[in-house]
Amino acid sequence: METSDVRKRVKDALERVKRTHAERRTRNTQASAAFEVFLQRSAIPVFQQVASALKAEGYPFVVNTPAASVRLLSEKSSSDYVDLHLETAVAVPQVMLETQSVRGRELRKEERPVKPGTLVEHLTEQDVLDALVEAIETLIDR
Repeated sequence: METSDVRKRVKDALERVKRTHAERRTRNTQASAAFEVFLQRSAIPVFQQVASALKAEGYPFVVNTPAASVRLLSEKSSSDYVDLHLETAVAVPQVMLETQSVRGRELRKEERPVKPGTLVEHLTEQDVLDALVEAIETLIDR
């Protein structure tokens, strides 16, 4: 095998990796910016409305906004929550909903996309509400 052929193939592979990483960084930066807007305009207000509705029904929940996410947290148990955040460690950044609840010694944890395959900028308040209502069933299931 010719050394020049090997070097050319290695060089081509390195260039592909650099290009892929640069594209991913750009995509993640754009998704993060879109997610911040989505959080402020859609996700946080929906979480606050759901928390109010739950409180009215006798389920005390509060909304926290840690960095780059929003969390619906039980006032009775800080181990019970639903968290919405952006996952950028995947090929296409996805808005994820993580649900955690503790019953006795059993820890239940689930993470899934709010709407699989949907870009951040295409998510709606209705998408958040649908996913959140489904997730809170786990939290209030006693």
